Amino acid sequence: MSSIAYAALWVFISTLPWEAVVSVGGFATISRATGALALGIALLAVATTGRFRRLHRFHIAALLFMLWAGLELLILFNRPELPNKFWKYVQLCFVLWMVWELAPSWRRQVGLLTAYLLGAYVAVFNTLLLYRREAGALRRFTAENTDPNDLAMTLALALPMAWYLGMTHRRPLIRWLCRAYVPLGILAIALTGSRGGLITTIVALMIVPLTMDRLTAGRLLTAVVLLAGAGGLAVAYVPDKIVERFSTTRSEVEEGDLGNRARLWLAGYHAFERRPVTGYGTSSFVSAVRHELGLRSNVAHNTYLSVLVEQGIVGLTLYLMMFVAVYRSVLRLPKLERRFALTLLVTLMVAILPLTWEDRKPVWFILAALLGLSQAWVPARGRMARQLGPARMRPTFHPRGDGRLEPAHHPTPAATPSHDS
Repeated sequence: MSSIAYAALWVFISTLPWEAVVSVGGFATISRATGALALGIALLAVATTGRFRRLHRFHIAALLFMLWAGLELLILFNRPELPNKFWKYVQLCFVLWMVWELAPSWRRQVGLLTAYLLGAYVAVFNTLLLYRREAGALRRFTAENTDPNDLAMTLALALPMAWYLGMTHRRPLIRWLCRAYVPLGILAIALTGSRGGLITTIVALMIVPLTMDRLTAGRLLTAVVLLAGAGGLAVAYVPDKIVERFSTTRSEVEEGDLGNRARLWLAGYHAFERRPVTGYGTSSFVSAVRHELGLRSNVAHNTYLSVLVEQGIVGLTLYLMMFVAVYRSVLRLPKLERRFALTLLVTLMVAILPLTWEDRKPVWFILAALLGLSQAWVPARGRMARQLGPARMRPTFHPRGDGRLEPAHHPTPAATPSHDS
């Protein structure tokens, strides 16, 4: 039953990058349907075994954040109905639990990362098909029913995954699929015309120089070819209008305009000053800044500011505690895996700067997956230590794609002290 539940979770994760492509009435029906199915099977599997994994402090922070988002509305603001955003938080907590409960091994966590990457391919091809049909009619290109900035960030988050899995996955076909995503993903991100996506992509590609010392000569050549291919595709297919848009990125940052977001962020800061501790309540950012911006106000376009205005310092502290818990956890990973995890974490934190993504599934999934990787590594290493004995085990290990650990150096027998001397 656990394997069936994990398979359902795998399918759900694979829909996250393209969940908006299939929607009814503005709702992402594909991810909702697969998520509900995965949750139902997961609950059945756990009820059958009667065993639960002990929650990590990361999950405690997420639960406290979710409870604060609801209780402050009921107690402090006396609102009879909770907004949809709160119920999204509840659903996201279930996503965290499923990733934790159903993927306790390294192999399963790697499988979930692969599922996200394969799902990103769907969004990439959908974007490329639109470009092929409407190359002369549109200024920006994106998969159906998706926002260009959201799509660019979603695809950029898959770049560190593609690079790492392309280096380490044990199946050659999966390795080459992951490697091929790098040029195709960069091209699709460029076609969205998202300047925030461009900056996030640059951050994501820091995984390349950070892992160069771990590449063999053959893989180093492959890396150079992939990056050269990405550059060639961008030069050949990205329209001049998008290139001109990207050229304004530096001036936007230097002038502090940032796509007309500066005034919105300033209004959010003023709203925070008026109610710093508790905020205005979930889904209240628009009403909090309306007296300063009028009806022109929209979402915060900054996840941290959105949480700060809506949940106050208390809510933002709980939200950031999730990131801190993941950061501290991944520090225990080996060198290559630690660099990958930290790059992906930083990419995520940069990606949500210009977006209101505190209630988006990719954010919570990536945090859950990074935590799962770090926790899956420690038990595996501990089992090897118990088998070899503490004096016989070398300190450096390398994870294989199938979830098992492979010593970087063969263990050597420890010298046994003589009791005759």
